[in-house]
Amino acid sequence: MSLAGWIAASAARHPNRLALRHVGGELTYDGLAREVDAIGRAMVAAGVQRGQYVGWLGPSSAAQLAALFACARLGAVLMLLNWRLTPHEHHGMLADCPIALLVVDEPYIQACAEHDVAAGRGCRVARGQVTNGWTGFDEFVARGSHAELPTAPGAGSAPVLLCWTSGSNAKPKGVLLSANALQACADASVEMHALTADDRILTTTPLFHVGGLNIQTTPALRAGCSVTLHARFDPDATLDAIERERITLASLVPAQIEVLLAHPRWATADLGSLRAVTTGSTFVPQHQILAMHRRGVPLLQVWGATETSPISACLRLGEEVLKAGSAGRAALGVELRIVDQQERDVPTGQSGEILVRGANVMNGYQGDPEGTARALRAGWFHSGDSGYLDAEGYLYVNGRFKDMIISGGENVSPAEIEALLIECPEIAEVAVIGRPDQRWGEVPVAVVVPKPGVSIGRELVLGLCEGRLARYKHPKEVVFLPALPRTALGKVRREELRRAVEGDQGRGL
Repeated sequence: MSLAGWIAASAARHPNRLALRHVGGELTYDGLAREVDAIGRAMVAAGVQRGQYVGWLGPSSAAQLAALFACARLGAVLMLLNWRLTPHEHHGMLADCPIALLVVDEPYIQACAEHDVAAGRGCRVARGQVTNGWTGFDEFVARGSHAELPTAPGAGSAPVLLCWTSGSNAKPKGVLLSANALQACADASVEMHALTADDRILTTTPLFHVGGLNIQTTPALRAGCSVTLHARFDPDATLDAIERERITLASLVPAQIEVLLAHPRWATADLGSLRAVTTGSTFVPQHQILAMHRRGVPLLQVWGATETSPISACLRLGEEVLKAGSAGRAALGVELRIVDQQERDVPTGQSGEILVRGANVMNGYQGDPEGTARALRAGWFHSGDSGYLDAEGYLYVNGRFKDMIISGGENVSPAEIEALLIECPEIAEVAVIGRPDQRWGEVPVAVVVPKPGVSIGRELVLGLCEGRLARYKHPKEVVFLPALPRTALGKVRREELRRAVEGDQGRGL
C-alpha cells in the first residue's frame, strides 16, 4: 500500500481508534483521514500541483502530519522548516524550491511577513493572526471544500518529503525522500520495535527532524497505533504522558535523555508501561544506557542519516544488553559496507566509512546534482560516518570519516575520546579535533566547555584518559571555551574549532 493510502486504510480498519493526541485535542483515525482529505482539497484549490513544494513552519502538529499524507496523494513535496532558524535562513532554503504554498504557525507569522519569506511565490497561509497579503488557515481549508482530489496518488518513487540537513562548513542541504523510502523506513521500524496496533507512541522530537517524523511516528500511523504528539520537548510533560497514557514506545535523542536523567522525578516515575526507548542521531553515552537499563527500560540505538530516512542500522528488542553501545545490525531491507579511502571493503573489526544501500536511501539533494553524485555512487550512499562491523554484523559508529585523526600512522577516533570525556560531571560539552604536528602528523586536542559555575583545569581533563585509552589517543592539549560553535541545525562547526585550536584561541577561559 502506498503512503497516500495509509491513513484511509487505518480508518477503514478501526475508524474510532485514537490516532493522535496533540496540543489541539484528539483525532480518531476517521477524523485524521478527514483532516488529510480537507488539507489535500485545500492544496488543490490553492493551485498545488505534482512536483511542487509545500512549506510548513511551526511546532509539531497534527496538521503537519495530515499535510504529509495529503502531499503523497497529490504528488507534491512537503518541506517542514526548522522553527529555530531565522527568516534569513528560511529565505536561503526556499530560494531554489518551486514553492506553491507556505503555511506558517504562530509565533512565526509576523517575522515571516516582515521579511517577505516566499513573497510572490504561491499562497501564504497563516495559522494564527492573519497579516496583510496572507490567507487565514480556516479560509484556506474552506476554499477547498468542493475541490476534487486526484484519483491516483503520486508515484512511490517521486519525492514526497524534503528534510534539511547540514554539515559543519556548508549551507544546509535539502534531502529529497520518496514515498517508497518512507515505506521502507516504516518496515524497518515495525521489525525493530515489534510494533503492533496496540502500541502507544510518544513523539517529542520535532517533526522537521527526520528521526522525529520517521523512526516511530509515521510507522505507528501506518500500523494503527495511538500517537501522542508534543509540540516541544518538556521533561515534566514527557514523564506525565508516559505515566498517564501508559506509553509503550518513545523516541528520545541523547540530549533529551540527559535532561530526564537529571530531573527530580526520574528515580520514582512510573516507567512500567515502556517496552523500549529508541535513541540515536549522535553518540549515546554509556551512563545513559546503564541508567535506562537500571530503570528496566530497554534502550534501542538507531544509526542512520537524514539521507536514509533515517533507519539504516538498529538494535532489536532483546539485543540492547548483549550489544550495548552498538548501533545494531543492518535494518530490514538495508545493506551496509565499511570501506577505506580507496572504497575497498575493510576486514571485520576495522574502521572505515559506512556505506548504505536500500530503498530507504534518498533520491538526492534539492538543486545540487554535484552533491548528489558525490553522496550516491554505484548504488551506495556514502554516509561520511566512520565505524566498523563486528563478527556478528553489529555496527559500531566511532566518528566522522573525514574527522578521523591520523597520529603517527594510527587512526584516532574523536568520538571515542569525546565519549570518555563527556562522562565527567564537570564537563558540559566536548569536541576533539586534530591539530597539525611536525612529529606525529596530527595530534588530538580536546575542546572542553565546563558546566556553569565549575572551574576545571587541563590536568583533570587529561587525567580522565589515564588507563582508559591508549597513550597515542590521549589529547595533547586542552582548550577551554564557553560554548562549542554550532550550525543552525545544531552540529558542531569543527572547521571553526580547528582554526581556534591552531591559533590557541580560548585557552584558559
